Amino acid sequence: MTSPILEHADSVWRGSVPPQEVPLRDLRSRGVQEVAEGVVMWPAFGNVYGIRGDGGLALFDSGNNVDARTMHAAMRAWSDEPVRYAIFSHGHFDHVAGMEPFDAESGPRPQVIAHEKVAARFVRYARTAGYNTVINQRQFGFTRMVWPTSFRQPDLTYHDRIDLSLGDVTLELRHARGETDDATWAFLPERGVLLTGDLFIWVTPNAGNPQKVQRYPDEWALALRKMAALSPEVLLPGHGLPIAGAARVRQALTDTADYLDSLVEQTLDMMNAGARLDEIIHAVRPPEALAGRPYLQPHYDEPEFVVRNIWRLYGGWHDGNPAHLKPPPDDVLAHALAGLSGGAAALATRAATAAAEGDLRLACQLAELATQADPSDRKVHEIRARVYTLRVRQETSTMSRGVYTWAAAESRSVTTGKDLLDVYHEIAGGQMWWVPSTAAPDGGRPPGARGPAAP
Repeated sequence: MTSPILEHADSVWRGSVPPQEVPLRDLRSRGVQEVAEGVVMWPAFGNVYGIRGDGGLALFDSGNNVDARTMHAAMRAWSDEPVRYAIFSHGHFDHVAGMEPFDAESGPRPQVIAHEKVAARFVRYARTAGYNTVINQRQFGFTRMVWPTSFRQPDLTYHDRIDLSLGDVTLELRHARGETDDATWAFLPERGVLLTGDLFIWVTPNAGNPQKVQRYPDEWALALRKMAALSPEVLLPGHGLPIAGAARVRQALTDTADYLDSLVEQTLDMMNAGARLDEIIHAVRPPEALAGRPYLQPHYDEPEFVVRNIWRLYGGWHDGNPAHLKPPPDDVLAHALAGLSGGAAALATRAATAAAEGDLRLACQLAELATQADPSDRKVHEIRARVYTLRVRQETSTMSRGVYTWAAAESRSVTTGKDLLDVYHEIAGGQMWWVPSTAAPDGGRPPGARGPAAP
C-alpha cells in the first residue's frame, strides 16, 4: 500500500496540489512513513530518513534539536534495532542537531559520518555565532534564537567517496560542492534510492543566499547529472517531498542541472563581454520552461541572487563600477544627496511617490538614503517602514521577505516604541497599519491604492 506521503507527493507532481502545501502535522501524526523498501521518512523542515538492513539501522540526517525527541520516538516506534551509522548530508544546523536522543541510548553510540569539511564548518560557526544569530532572526523572525557554539562532531570523515554496509544494503556516499562545500549525497544500489541532502529541495537551488558563504552552481549541476546517471527509482530530498519513478527522478535532476547551467553560462557570457554586475543581474533569466516547473520556484532563493554568487565565484567582490571600489560611507553619500534634493524628508517623499508608481526597487533605495541622512526623523522612518512592508508583500522568496521585513520592522519599532521582533511578526503576518481594515477585506490596500501615502 502506498504511504500517505507518497500519495501526497504524487498529487504535487501532477499539479493538483501546490508543492509548498505540505501538511506536516498530519503526516507526522502517522509516525515515520515507508518511502522505499526498508527506508522510512520523518518529514520535517529538514527531513530525516531511516534505513534498515539486516546489519542494523542508519540515519541520513538527524534534523533539528527542537524536534529531536519526537523524531527519535517515531523512529523507535518503527524499529528498536541499533543505529550503526548517522550520516550528515552537510553541516547546516537543521540537519545535524537531532543526535542527542540516539547518543543517550544504552550501547555503542551511532557512528556519525560526514565529509571532512563539516568539522571546519563547525569551527566557523563557533567563530560567527553572533552573526548567525542575527541573520537567522532576520531571515526567519526567530525570537529566541541563540546560535550554538558546539556541535555533535563526526566520528568518521571522508574526502571523496566512502561505502558503508548494513549487510544487504550498501550506502554509497559521495561528496559534492553545491549549496555547501561539505555536501554528501547517497545512493542505495540494492534499493534504487537516492538521498540528495540539500542538492535537491523542491525550490530554486539555494545557490545565491545573500547572507551566507560561497555556493558552487557549476559543481552542483555536475553532481545532479551524476545522480541522474545512476537511474534511481526514488529521490529523497533534504527538504520537501519524495519523488517516485525513474522518469520523474531523472527529469527533476536534469531540469535542476540545466537551470543552474543556464544561469552560469549567461552570466559568464556577459562577464566575458565586459558587462558590469548591475547589467548582468537585470538581464540574466532562467529558461522560461524550467522556471515554470513546480520544483524550481523561487520560494527560498532567487535567480538574481544566484547570478551574484556566480559573479563572486568567478569575478570577486568588485561589481565593475569604479565608484564602488572605495566608496564613501553610506551616511556621507546620503547626506550629500539629501542636501541636493532638499533634505531627508524630500528623499522620503520621493520614495513614497516611487512606491505609488509601482517602482519598489527605487522606493527602497530612496527610503534607505533618507533614513541614513536623518536617522532621527520619525516621519522618514514611517515612510521607510511602509515602503519595505509593501516590498515584503511583493516578494516570493524567504530570503527577500526576511530582509525586507526586518528593515520595515526596524523603522516601525522606531515610530511605535515596540520591540523589533514583535513588529517583525506583525509585518510578516500581513499587517498594513496605515490601511483601515474595513477598506481592504483581503488584507491588502484599498482598490487603486498602490503605494504608501506620506504620513
